Amino acid sequence: MIPTPTAVFKTLLSTLLVCFGLTPAAWADEYADVGQLVRTNKLSDAMTLADKHLAVKPADPQMRFLKGVIQRQLGKPTEAIAIFTKLTEDYPELPEPYNNLAVLYAAQGQYDKARAALEMAIRTNPSYSTAHENLGDVYARLASQAYNKALQLDSSNAAVPPKLDMIREVFKPNLSNPRPTAATATTTVIPPAAVIAPVVSSAVPPPAVKPAPPVIAVSNAKPVEAAASASAGSSPSTPLVTQTDAMRAVETDVLAWANAWSNKDVAAYLKAYGPQFTPPGGLSRSAWEKDRRNKIMGKANISVKLSNIKVTVNGDKAVVNFHQAYKANKLAVSSRKVLDLQKSNARWLITRESTGN
Repeated sequence: MIPTPTAVFKTLLSTLLVCFGLTPAAWADEYADVGQLVRTNKLSDAMTLADKHLAVKPADPQMRFLKGVIQRQLGKPTEAIAIFTKLTEDYPELPEPYNNLAVLYAAQGQYDKARAALEMAIRTNPSYSTAHENLGDVYARLASQAYNKALQLDSSNAAVPPKLDMIREVFKPNLSNPRPTAATATTTVIPPAAVIAPVVSSAVPPPAVKPAPPVIAVSNAKPVEAAASASAGSSPSTPLVTQTDAMRAVETDVLAWANAWSNKDVAAYLKAYGPQFTPPGGLSRSAWEKDRRNKIMGKANISVKLSNIKVTVNGDKAVVNFHQAYKANKLAVSSRKVLDLQKSNARWLITRESTGN
């Protein structure tokens, strides 16, 4: 929906809280208490509790984020913007702080800044649907402003009013009757479960993968099931060997990619991406590689662990679904991830990667 002084863009507070990493059990109650106080509009008490926590753990991203929410609810957008801006600097891998900055900028009518923040969110995570929706709303508002300016300059231009009417009509339902959702910025609700749950993203199913038949290999399939999926004209032993080899080769290359990332071996990490790989955010390949190199080498330590790996191979193409636990410095992020790969000589190279949101 197009933002107004009382209704702005969607935020996903629960997603952000979880994306900051596993919540220590000793702190979970404090996050829940602050969230409960925010929900009941006891903002002064919420701020007192947040400040008390941050006095002990000043770098805690979850509580810093909650404090930004409180500042915004208290009508202090400047302070909230400062908090979210610092979060984007400390945790540039996370798209949600950029999205929340866009919410604040849009509420102030600073749509160019909102657009830039949302583009950064999408560049960080191209599958972040909320940022895509909000960016569309920003473009609609910018278009509305441009059409109004055109009418001011030339009131006889008959082509402009229908375009303005179309934009107003499309967004009229959202403006007059906003969707009831806990993610709406004006009615921020932080469910306690979202604060306490260690990995909400694991409950979100990964993007559906529907490879074209025939399926050559599925990593979790039993040998009998794998043999049954082979073409009828092949001998029983040949496809079974092919399936096992293909599955193992794909999984080996994906694990090598994760290990290179963990070891900060940038050369090996970048070589895991094939020539067909399209960098997110419209970046050139060279610009993307430079950005990845800077981010990886800028970390004191990195740990990337994969689990629940599922491989599907179809000819010279493969799709791998897995759970990824990423840690770097004080940041910990757990999420579902999907890699598309294509075989090149004896290696399987990444052609596309996406994450859950």
